[in-house]
Amino acid sequence: MNTKIIFFDIDGTILSHTTNKISDNTKSAIKQAQANGHLAFINTGRTIGEIEKDITDLGFDGYVCGCGTFISYKDSILHQDTIPYATIQELIIDLRNYKIEAILEGSTAIYYDDLATNPQVKKIKGEQSLTFDVKNWEATDISVDKFCIWTKSKEAYLSFYEKYKHSFDFIARSENFSEVIPIGYSKKTGIQFLLNHLNIPQENTYALGDSTNDLTMLQCVKHSIAMGNACKEILELVSYVTDDVDHDGISNALKHFNII
Repeated sequence: MNTKIIFFDIDGTILSHTTNKISDNTKSAIKQAQANGHLAFINTGRTIGEIEKDITDLGFDGYVCGCGTFISYKDSILHQDTIPYATIQELIIDLRNYKIEAILEGSTAIYYDDLATNPQVKKIKGEQSLTFDVKNWEATDISVDKFCIWTKSKEAYLSFYEKYKHSFDFIARSENFSEVIPIGYSKKTGIQFLLNHLNIPQENTYALGDSTNDLTMLQCVKHSIAMGNACKEILELVSYVTDDVDHDGISNALKHFNII
């Protein structure tokens, strides 16, 4: 079986943090890989409700979103899981009590607390409001797959963590910022699901990423590729380091592995 399956992170991997765009070179490389008979998948911490049209228009073969909580192939949803409604309501109470600010991410909308004061949260809300369906935590139809938190107090974080550590995995993205995923899900589990579903051998698996939430994805494929702009933890782990996203890193990596 010669079909290779390639998993692409979005932010900092195919999407430049500098230009906030996907370069024509990257678009062409992905399309060429598909034209050569290979499968191209997005594998992202974003939920499917946070994927811009510019990305969906590229014609990926499928998506692993929300760190494995949503999986699709050829426009068919293969798996989807959401946090129980009662748990969401409890989370909202605790987030406010511990003074932890958060973005609750769903497959159809993104939810913000109207009381949010964190500058980063407010900035992201302003940006997402231009593109996505943004609602507040009081929305009666709230549906959440995962969430991100910003903390001021280490003690408050530890209290929140202790309460929820058996239900969620906490991925530290920076000193005060964490991504929170339901236990049992990761970018890795999304890949494993698809390999079983599509019957693709391990030796034909590739992944490209740049940040700590890409660790499980890169650890479970045969050919792990870090962008040149990747964090130290990623650069030390992978089997190959390509150029950064702004210097044709995607196309250079795919050429290196004779995918294009």
